[in-house]
Amino acid sequence: MDKIDCKIRKANQNEAKILSNLAIHSKAYWGYDRNFMNACLAELIYSLDDIQNKHFFVAEIDSSIVGFYALDRLSNTEMELDALFVAPAYIGKGYGRILINHAKNKAIALGASKIVIQGDPNAKNFYISAGGIITGERESLSIPGRYLPIFIIELDT
Repeated sequence: MDKIDCKIRKANQNEAKILSNLAIHSKAYWGYDRNFMNACLAELIYSLDDIQNKHFFVAEIDSSIVGFYALDRLSNTEMELDALFVAPAYIGKGYGRILINHAKNKAIALGASKIVIQGDPNAKNFYISAGGIITGERESLSIPGRYLPIFIIELDT
């Protein structure tokens, strides 16, 4: 595998549209049909308020964003991984691993001892390899009757 060279930085407030487009293309990578994608659209659109009120970080190469994640505080000790998306051309090349490791370190720095993740079924193996334990499932906010796995990553604090 080639050496992964990217910079992780805090997302800028003017990047909401870029992050939304990346999330949509990343989700579509898994072969979901148009109806499914349309149903998920509201979940994949990020606003200025989202970027201001959550912890958004981007991975970039040569000033191009190739992925991002967002953490949201649930309690004093828990953060939720609200998003983690990688541009389709970079999926499977280690950028997701860089982002999840950064998210884990950021959550620790924010005082969390665990991260809660509602993951796409296609990301199940990814989250398990990142230390996630499946603890249940939660109904999708976008598609009634579709249940998504819930993972917990215990952090070494």
